[in-house]
This record gives sequence, C-alpha cells and structure tokens, in this order.
Amino acid sequence: METGKRHIGLGQPSTSPWLVRGRGAVSNNSGRFEKLTRERADDGWLSDIPDASLKTEVQEEQAKHILTRNKSPDIPFDRSINPYRGCEHGCVYCFARPTHAYMGLSPGIDFETKLFAKPNAAELLKAELSKKGYEPKPIAMGTNTDPYQPIEKDRRITREILKVLYEHRHPVTILTKSRLVVRDMDILVPMAEMGLVRVSLSVTTLDRKLARALEPRASTPTRRLDAIKLLADAGVPTGMMFAPVIPALNDHEMETLLSAGAHAGAKYANYILLRLPLELGGLFEEWLGEHYPDRKVRVLHRLMEMRGGRVNDPRFKHRMKGKGLEADLMDQRFRNISRRLGLNLFKQDLDTTKFRRPVLAGGQFNLFDHTSAH
Repeated sequence: METGKRHIGLGQPSTSPWLVRGRGAVSNNSGRFEKLTRERADDGWLSDIPDASLKTEVQEEQAKHILTRNKSPDIPFDRSINPYRGCEHGCVYCFARPTHAYMGLSPGIDFETKLFAKPNAAELLKAELSKKGYEPKPIAMGTNTDPYQPIEKDRRITREILKVLYEHRHPVTILTKSRLVVRDMDILVPMAEMGLVRVSLSVTTLDRKLARALEPRASTPTRRLDAIKLLADAGVPTGMMFAPVIPALNDHEMETLLSAGAHAGAKYANYILLRLPLELGGLFEEWLGEHYPDRKVRVLHRLMEMRGGRVNDPRFKHRMKGKGLEADLMDQRFRNISRRLGLNLFKQDLDTTKFRRPVLAGGQFNLFDHTSAH
C-alpha cells in the first residue's frame, strides 16, 4: 500500500501494526532516498498472527575499509570503527537511524531488525595500521551503532578488533549501553595498565519502564551501572554518558544518574541533548504519541526552545548541547553536580607511544613483537 506519512494525534489509541514488544520504533516508513513511501496498514485480518518479519536478520558485509574519519569540532576523536550497521538495541532516539536509508532500508523497524555485520573488520584494521604513513591516535568505538549490541555475543567482531588493538598497542575508547563489555575485561584490563583504553557506559534513565520503551534491547540501567563498577574496580578508566537528555522526560534525572554513576566508580561524565536529524524527528514524534501522548507537546516545545525553534539543529557547536536560557541552565546543572561528585577532575590522554606497527605477510617481522591477546 502506498501512502503518505501518518501523523499520530495526542491521546489516540495505537493503530500501529509495528508496535511490538522488544522493538523501539513504531513505524517502518521508507527512507528519504526512496521514490515511493510504503507503510504497513492493519486491516484487522492479521492481528492475531505473529509477525515473523520482526525477527532480527543479520547479513554479512565484506567491508572495503574499516576506519571512518571525521573532522567534526564537536567530538574529541578523528577516527572510529563500527563493526555493525544497524543496532538491535532499538533505541528510538538513535541518531544513526537515518544512515539505514543509504542501504535502501527504513530508519524505523528495519534499522533494528535488518543488521549488517563486518566479519573482516579485524583483518582490515590490521591492514590499515600497517600502512607506512599511519599515525596512531585513539580510535573510537560506539560512536554510531553499539559495538556490544546483542549479536556481538555470538559474532565477536568487537572482541577480534580489540585483540588487534591490544597486540599492536593501539589506544581505543569505547561507548556502549551493554554490560557485555565486561566479557572482554581480559583484554581491557591489560590495555588499561598500559594507558590504552577508556570505557564509558551510556545511561539514559534509572526508570526501568522508560528504559524499556526507549531502548528495548539494551542492558537495564542497573546492569550498566554494574558494568561501570566491575570495570572501575578492575582498574579500567570508566565514565558515564547521560545521553540523550530529553526535556520533560528524563532531564530531571541528571543529578540522580550522575550520582549513581560516580558511586559505581565513574571518574568522568558527559551529556548530549536529544538530536533528531532527518527521519528521526518523525520517528520520535510517533514514539511519543504511542508511549507518552500526554507529554508529547511539552517535550517537543521544550526541545525546540533549546534548538532555535526547530526539533533539530545540525550546526557544529550547537547540536550536542543546544542554545538558549534552558540549555545554559542545563549545562550549569551538569557542571555543578559534576564538581560536587568529583567527576572530570583529571582525564589522562591515552598513550600513543607504545604503538607497534603490524607487519603483514611478506614483511619483515620484529623478533621482539610477540605479545598478543587470546
């Protein structure tokens, strides 16, 4: 059926055939590059039949490159690795959702059910690091999709990447919403001892009901705090990311969340205001209409006050924290609580001096370069 985009009014009962337990988006409209906009409609005949199309599908992608470069002044790294496209966590607010349109897929349900794995990621990384002109700087993981989303448990692509980084003494930062990160402490702890790694857990709310609706397949908030404690107790520099901050929905939790993170062992913290680029604006509005119809107008109006009258402001130096009186007050709250908790007092740069360039087949190996992770 070909239709225009559907607007969900305040307080209306759900008519979305995509509102399924364990999934975040409530629609699956075509991406912005498609000529036709397709939308599923439930005529009542299929209501009681389980929807097999919502099962997670994983397609292997033989990537040609694995390091992504950026020149954004908003972020403190110039290179990143994404082992996967799409993310099964299903976070409705994920600003990576619109990238699925480049694959001819929907940023909605498709983003969290049709995933792409890069099994040759570690091999490609070793080749990149071996290049003569390569200069080591921290590689960021978790900047687009989560490196520890559920399929990592079996695929282990992130773990293979970490093995390469450890073997060649290359620094890395990790951002995740998953407790699965503690699985790799056998690699992370020795890397931390050499000043090669920092890990941050993203925690959005301590309200389990809100968390399950916002990010249905991510680890629960308490398990993320547990991961912070386990990593910090093992000597891994660990922080917390309060992201996204959603006005009138979770912004009131800032002090409580940061206190919980600091108590668990986090030494640094940051926050990001909700971003709604491209298709994400409509997806989030639909989600509000389904889950929090009584707050929909308030959430969007307050967000617009911090985004120059729009729900999204893509400009550098504006997109992460917003502008205006309310945005300034939020930033002041963050700084005050961080100071009281002793967060962000000192963050040592990761060490790039220990880097050992890989030598590929046919090259001359260093006889003393024999340490590796197993």
